[in-house]
Amino acid sequence: MKKQDVNELVSSLKKAYPDATCSLDFETPFQLVVAVMLSAQCTDERVNKTTPELFARCKTIEDFANIDIKELEEIIHPCGFYKNKAKNIKLCAKQVLENFGGEVPHTMKELTSLAGVGRKSANVIMLEVFGIAEGIAVDTHAKRISNLIGLSNKKEPEKIEQDLLKIFPKDTLKYINHLFVWHGRNTCIARHPKCDSCPINKFCKHYLSLTKS
Repeated sequence: MKKQDVNELVSSLKKAYPDATCSLDFETPFQLVVAVMLSAQCTDERVNKTTPELFARCKTIEDFANIDIKELEEIIHPCGFYKNKAKNIKLCAKQVLENFGGEVPHTMKELTSLAGVGRKSANVIMLEVFGIAEGIAVDTHAKRISNLIGLSNKKEPEKIEQDLLKIFPKDTLKYINHLFVWHGRNTCIARHPKCDSCPINKFCKHYLSLTKS
């Protein structure tokens, strides 16, 4: 895409979704780490219904490290994959305490050394907690939209992210994931995309192929 088209695409999305922000509720850096872990294969809405009880039970990172795993599993059960998530939450808490002095780290290398934290999660944490936007969190919405528009033909999130980083200027990175998430939830819906009312359909290869057929 031409630079002008990229700027117009971002501008159109920002105009369509002026309130696009992180949908996960949290008050501390480690709470976001936990919320992001729980959001894997789960909606943010469900996570936000689950975390109040969890955060009331675990007020410190030490609480997360020491909570009985069965109790933790029971609390986070509604978020799915609860056994693996509970194991990762406890181990991650111990790693933060032992390796980082109880402070959530703020670099990609350090964050991805934590149990249950991949590159996508690290991008979210870096942006929302530390205001650092060096990458783009490629979730299911970003993947779908990138493929449909034609921004990337890759399937692996990390490869899609690298394609997106070549397209979007650095000063727009802090907006891209939020805008894609909101666009994916409200317009570019997986099973029933609202292509005719899409604010960026003029840039979408999928839509243009439909209008030509």
